[in-house]
Amino acid sequence: MKKIFLFIACTSALMACKQSNKTDKTEANKKFASMCETYYQDGLKLSPIAATYIGDERYNDLLPNDGSQAYIAANKSFNERYLDSLKNYDRESLDNNDKLSFDYMKDQLEMNIEGFKYHSEYFPFNQMFALPLTFGQLGSGTGAQPFKTVKNYEDWLKRVNAFSVWADTAIGNFKKGANAGFVLPKALVVKMIPQMQSMVVATPEQSLFYGPVKLIPSSFSAAEKQKITEDYRKAITNVIVPTYKKLADYLKNDYLPKARATSGYSALPGGAEWYAYLVRQQTTTNKTPEEVYQTGLKEVARIKGQMDSIKNLVGFKGDLKAFFEYMKTDKKFMPYKNPQEILAAFENIHQRMKPNLKKMFEKEPKTPFEIRQTEAFRAASASAEYNQGSADGKRPGIFYVPILDAKTFNTTSGMESLFLHEAIPGHHYQISLTQENTSLPNFRRFGGHNAYVEGWALYCESLGKELGLYQDPYQHMGALGDEMHRAIRLVVDVAIHTKNMTREQAIKYMTDNEAISTEGATAEIERYMGIPAQALGYKTGAMKIRELRTKYEKELGTKFKLAAFHTEVLKDGSLPLSVFESKMDVWAANQK
Repeated sequence: MKKIFLFIACTSALMACKQSNKTDKTEANKKFASMCETYYQDGLKLSPIAATYIGDERYNDLLPNDGSQAYIAANKSFNERYLDSLKNYDRESLDNNDKLSFDYMKDQLEMNIEGFKYHSEYFPFNQMFALPLTFGQLGSGTGAQPFKTVKNYEDWLKRVNAFSVWADTAIGNFKKGANAGFVLPKALVVKMIPQMQSMVVATPEQSLFYGPVKLIPSSFSAAEKQKITEDYRKAITNVIVPTYKKLADYLKNDYLPKARATSGYSALPGGAEWYAYLVRQQTTTNKTPEEVYQTGLKEVARIKGQMDSIKNLVGFKGDLKAFFEYMKTDKKFMPYKNPQEILAAFENIHQRMKPNLKKMFEKEPKTPFEIRQTEAFRAASASAEYNQGSADGKRPGIFYVPILDAKTFNTTSGMESLFLHEAIPGHHYQISLTQENTSLPNFRRFGGHNAYVEGWALYCESLGKELGLYQDPYQHMGALGDEMHRAIRLVVDVAIHTKNMTREQAIKYMTDNEAISTEGATAEIERYMGIPAQALGYKTGAMKIRELRTKYEKELGTKFKLAAFHTEVLKDGSLPLSVFESKMDVWAANQK
């Protein structure tokens, strides 16, 4: 009898204990979730343009002076404060989703704090990553900045006034950098000057920033329309044009003569250490530049072998370089007469793979999707790209295609692989599904890691055959060309920044190993010079996803379901690769 009572008492105590643990866990999760949300909201105040792109309109009138010492100090304090607050939470008492958030946040904050050792403010912008270019997109009336209400129009004018202050600080930082031995390469500055000059126009009507005036909603009253038109004409004449002129003149007359002839960060004070940090930040791994470089050499050799087999398959007589030249120059690969035909060809790729998409993906995004031609003002230096839609689905995800001359647009550039990467199922699926997943804390819904985001998109290029594409050997060759392009990046990015490879040597290495024009290779190499290590994330992330897929296919056999694997890769949003791999291993173990 006693034994039974004792058992019941023990069981009750155990249940009470479990209940108490559950309550403690729930409380811990609630507190942690609340902190995650505060972290996200405070982050939006620091990055109001990011808020605009997400579709959060509360800060559409703000443009922080992000190069100022006050802003840098506030940003550093924000990161330190939240890293410190993580100490208040016991990671083990959190649920699985919150554990991922904890690991993500800790990794990001530690990385950010380490980054403050380096003076990135000495390079306020370059020919690729530049607020003056983003500002043109936002102010054109067709970008992420909304122009639907009178308040929307007023918000933008406040941003315009702040832009003038931002530009003065940028010039001040360029000067400080030059005095400390931190200057951009001459080759990049030469590209930046015409970008600024293109915004200097004789009349407001000629300005890109007059776009919103042409789009004033008919529902506005006559007085509102008149006031907006006058205010925008004044803003363009008195603020926008003089600000861009000031930037152009400074770059041309003062900065260009000081710009450096070298290409890599190793030429800067402490540049080797800075670059090694950027490699870790952009790949979310602990890989050294040398490890990345060696991987690149191996991948270039492997892909070259596959390219050779396609060259032989189509019966081309000559070496690989001659085959690249043939693909680049033969008129049969340039069938288009106008931009509309090119956009229609991309839509045709979309329609052809739709039936197979349903087999390989359990979920598709609700966010609408569009294919558009890149705006003329930035097309010359733009790559094809994806701009995310808003979380509420009101603004579509947009796949932008730069078309300078439709008649020279080459089909062998890898149109099918490009669509898989930038559009569907690449960036559009990954970013939209993450934004639509309201079970994730907001900082994860709207955050992203280069290696995961770009790794996923590059992995999607490898799905071409499974999606019914790459039937044409030249499209398959284009896809291999795209993969080769990412492998070459591992070699040249590291060599430029740690092995004194010159811009010209890097361009030659690229044109020797892939079917790319000298102009295309030049734009790419200059991109790696301007944003070091960013291009390393693609191959690093894609190789990790492919490695895990192969591992689980072997381990799980018939229990491995590709659609379920893709769901698991995407469902928790972007993560650092180490955190991502641990999560995927847990998933695979559960499938058994």
